[in-house]
Order: sequence, then structure tokens, then C-alpha cells
Amino acid sequence: MSKADPAATEAEAAYRYHLLRAATERFQCNIPALDATQRAAAAAQADQTFALETLVLGADEAADIVIPSASLQQSLDAVAGRFDDPAEFEADLARNGLTPDGLRAALRRELTFDAVMQRVGARHAAVNDTDARLFYELHADRFQSPERRSARHILITVNADYAENTRDAARARADALAAKLHEGGTDNLVQRFARLARRHSECPTAMEEGKLGDLVRGRLYPEVDAALFELDAGTVSAPVESELGFHILLCECIEPARALPFPQVKDRIRAALEKRRRREAQRAWLAELREREAETA
Repeated sequence: MSKADPAATEAEAAYRYHLLRAATERFQCNIPALDATQRAAAAAQADQTFALETLVLGADEAADIVIPSASLQQSLDAVAGRFDDPAEFEADLARNGLTPDGLRAALRRELTFDAVMQRVGARHAAVNDTDARLFYELHADRFQSPERRSARHILITVNADYAENTRDAARARADALAAKLHEGGTDNLVQRFARLARRHSECPTAMEEGKLGDLVRGRLYPEVDAALFELDAGTVSAPVESELGFHILLCECIEPARALPFPQVKDRIRAALEKRRRREAQRAWLAELREREAETA
């Protein structure tokens, strides 16, 4: 009886690992739980990722990559750590056509693949401050601090189970509170609003005198958000209805949108450009590998 080819056995284990990863990523289940349609989709993904890994591992750049035993063990422990005990771990591997040794081999390939791609990505052209400044000037709209508003509210909820909170009753209560605030004008408006919020608001923010904090657009219910961002600083809204009930809003102050200065965003821009260039270097290298593979096929 001939012995199995170790390389072939390792490749089979690696492919099963790719298939298992596709099954868990796409369908959140193990290989045996896939139906026919899911199995075909998972296999198609595994075919692609396994072929790419094999292509990269056959490149010259992979020849001298050494994965430290500690790194390999850490990856293996991370997988085993998802299970309560070693027996359950090995049983799950067996259900998916893998063994601990097969998983170890597959993880070694995966770590080697990652190391090669990092090495290739590191060949990218360096990003300097001039590159970052140019990107900043060309994409100034991306570096804006949005308008912020400091606000408070009073909420009167709608609940048909209580006479004082039927829709009509809640609206009447909200109208009365809004009228009381408007009658007093702007004198001590924040203090008067805070007192009424503490006494009448049916929102937990009543404990903080109705404070909603500093807000940008999109944080509140759409109707409430729209009303808040139409107010001038130091003014109170008419009652605004949301699915919770009726809100009375106070816009305490407005911090206008402003451009973020280049020094504040420079590091973020450089990091993004470096990430982009790493990807471009990796894509170009992979394209060369595929071209050479096609020529020798």
C-alpha cells in the first residue's frame, strides 16, 4: 500500500479549510449543514480563495517566509478557543473533514499567504506630506466638521391607555407648555425650559433638565431632527410629533460646520493613502503572477 503524498494531503486539508471558512462566513454553518445550493456557492468561493493562496505560495517571494511556531500556535489556539473542550474541537473538525494536523497545515499556509502579501504591499511608493496635502486640497469636502447643535427637549408621550396621554390630550399639554415658554420671551429661557423639562417631560432626560447634548444631523427621529436644525440659537420650537409623542425643542447654541485644518487630519490621510498604495502594489503583483501563470500554462 503506497503512502499518501504529504503535499497532496496538506493541499486537501487546506482546501477543506477554505470550504469551511466560506460556509461559516456566508451561511454561518458547518460544511455538513449546507444545502445543495449553499454547497455550490461555498465551493465556488473556496475554489477562488484556495487557487489564489496556491498561486501566491508558489511565488519566489514566499520561498524564504518562515512562520514562527508561536504565531502558528496562537492561530490554532484562537480556533480551538471557540470550543469548550479539546474533544468538542476535534469532533467539529472531523465533521468538516479536518484533523488538528490538517488545520495546522492550513493555518500555516494562511499565515504564509498573509506574510507574502504584507511583504509585497510594503513595496509601495512612500507617502509624503506633499501627497497628503494634495489629497486634502482635492477632497476638501471630506474634511469638514459638521454643524453641531446643543439642545434640550420636553417629551409628552402618546399612550391611549391613559386619559392624559391620548393623542389629543398629549398635544394639548404640549401646546400649553410651548405657549408658556413663548410667552416668557427669551429672558432666562434656558432656566425656564430646564424647570419645565424636569417637571413635565416624560423622557429619562428630564432628570438632566431635558438635555440632549451636542448633536449633528441624523441623530434624532427625522421629524425632530428636521425641526431642531431649522431653529435659530436661543429659540424654542412648536410641538413636533414623532412615534414617541410630542417634543418641544430648545436650541441652546449652534456650532457651524468648519473645515478641519490640515495638521489635524494629515496622519489620517497618510494612513489612508498608504493603505491604498499597498493594495495597488498587491493587485499589480497578483496580476503579474497570473500573467506569468497563463504564459506557462
